[in-house]
Amino acid sequence: MDLVGAERAGTDLADPDLYATGDRFALWRGHAARDAKVWSDPGFSPNGFWSVFSHGDCSAVLSPKAPFTSEHGMMIGFDAAAADAAGGRMLVVSEGDRHTRLRRLVGPFLSRLRAPELAGVLSREVAEVVERVRAGDPVDVAAELGPRLPAAITCEVLGVPRGDREHLIELTNHAFGGHEGAFDRMTPFEAHSEILFYFYELVAERRANPGGDLVSALLAADDLTEEDVVVNCDNVLIGGNETTRHSVTGAFHVLADNPGLLDRLRDPGLLDPAVEEVVRWTSPAAHVLRVATAEFTLGGHTFAEGEAVAAWLPAANRDPRAFTDPDTFQPDRGPNRHLGFGTGPHHCLGAALARLELRELLRALSTELASVRLEAEPGWLRSNLVQGYRDLVVTAVGR
Repeated sequence: MDLVGAERAGTDLADPDLYATGDRFALWRGHAARDAKVWSDPGFSPNGFWSVFSHGDCSAVLSPKAPFTSEHGMMIGFDAAAADAAGGRMLVVSEGDRHTRLRRLVGPFLSRLRAPELAGVLSREVAEVVERVRAGDPVDVAAELGPRLPAAITCEVLGVPRGDREHLIELTNHAFGGHEGAFDRMTPFEAHSEILFYFYELVAERRANPGGDLVSALLAADDLTEEDVVVNCDNVLIGGNETTRHSVTGAFHVLADNPGLLDRLRDPGLLDPAVEEVVRWTSPAAHVLRVATAEFTLGGHTFAEGEAVAAWLPAANRDPRAFTDPDTFQPDRGPNRHLGFGTGPHHCLGAALARLELRELLRALSTELASVRLEAEPGWLRSNLVQGYRDLVVTAVGR
């Protein structure tokens, strides 16, 4: 391991306690400003790993030209010595021809072309969110509203019955709730196992009664096994639910912190750039991990073949060299080359639907609400994977 031109972390960057308060922003800011390449010894992660933070460094590691793979896993804790069992089979942890094939199968179900088919579901869910906050009572957006839109859309794409959605939301809470005490009823491993069991049952149902959903389309592909179908359903569920929910919650946080923003968003021309700024400012995906497939030199430091590198996306999205006044929410920010959906070959396939959800939400809130007020400081998840909200209690006033 080469530490020339690099730093050894004074604390374990996999420690979820580092990300449970707003202090994480100062930590990330300092590392990004130095273009730091930081080594973390084994600790919360069973294997050591490198970290990069600046917009330039994260973009370089995730570039299609860089010699890195996701097949060993895309989260801290996985590397070449502890490979992900779904590597090479699940979309998010596959490369090359297999990755291209899966994107072609899954992509059409998550593209803007699906918007007309999903319009009714989206309108209904947004209307129910607005009705809930317009009642004027305090509401914990993180618990009650944030999960609704992405869960409804993702489950519609997968063909999950509406009555099963709350169960799947609960399972994803436990699977990605970090080390939160509120999610200690089952371990992340147990929650993931339950999700997989659920999809095995859904696959059996769709095999007997195929429809126009993604599960049926994957089953029709002659080069996928039943297990391949199940793990990719898991991928779509987690990818669609677990990050977008925190951007939805963050939209309420932004509206409460920026009086007058609701009025500004009544200008339709501001909605699309505001959506991009919500994604940048919230940056729910805290990191993505890659493993070097060959030596790679970045900013004078060489990563060796087989070494794991975590790219911290929220740090990149608040790098002042890429974004003026990065801690401030600017609804008309432009250009806005954020990495909230990643970049390169693993750019989030669900980005189009996430943007549609956020756009419709902001449009409806700006039309129906006069103000949003925080009732308490937001609580953050104790997690190194998701930069998300444990709780966000607000009170709204209708127009």
